[in-house]
Amino acid sequence: MKDLLEIQHASKWLRKAKVLDDISVTLESGKIYGLQGINGSGKTMLLRLMAGLIYADIGWVRWNGKALGQGLDFPEGTGLFLEKPSFLDRYTGKQNLELLGGLKGVSDDELERTLKDVGLWEARDKKYRKYSLGMKQRLGIGAALLGGPRLLLLDEPLNAIDQESVDHFQKLFLRERDRGAIVVLVSHDAALLDSTCDRKYLMEGGRIRLETEK
Repeated sequence: MKDLLEIQHASKWLRKAKVLDDISVTLESGKIYGLQGINGSGKTMLLRLMAGLIYADIGWVRWNGKALGQGLDFPEGTGLFLEKPSFLDRYTGKQNLELLGGLKGVSDDELERTLKDVGLWEARDKKYRKYSLGMKQRLGIGAALLGGPRLLLLDEPLNAIDQESVDHFQKLFLRERDRGAIVVLVSHDAALLDSTCDRKYLMEGGRIRLETEK
């Protein structure tokens, strides 16, 4: 059964400012969707709306037919990476993922595989406070991948990731798509979005101004 995330005529105000303006999109399993736009264009707010971290003031968001904020808090099986993720400083990278993995019933084998996927296996016993910015980004991606998410939301995940590793992470995102996940990728890198995404949305002023598809 395919998953479906539907947003219809959704608008959102924060402190009297309209941050999302009449958004309508439908996302389905097995595709990568890109969000592009300048800072303040509404990309992160739209991701938060999809994750159930905020709810629409007008319009609605439905996950497989059930409305978020009306008995359903967030889409089941969501993996979320928001820019500049934070973990427990005194814990190692592995311990931080173990805490999250315990909530999702993740096996030791999957935990090891995830740490290897994001290039942190050798640094698994290093305290998080000693991680570089790039390593923190990698751990955030790993946390989002735990448990095989059905909806994978990624907000600028490749910031501070060395260029040599970008291709590797791109393949990871494609792998998740091919596994059947809905993947939403926010990035300022137009070339990355063009080469990775099945459909791309250009955002401006809280609205979707342009939609392109392969």
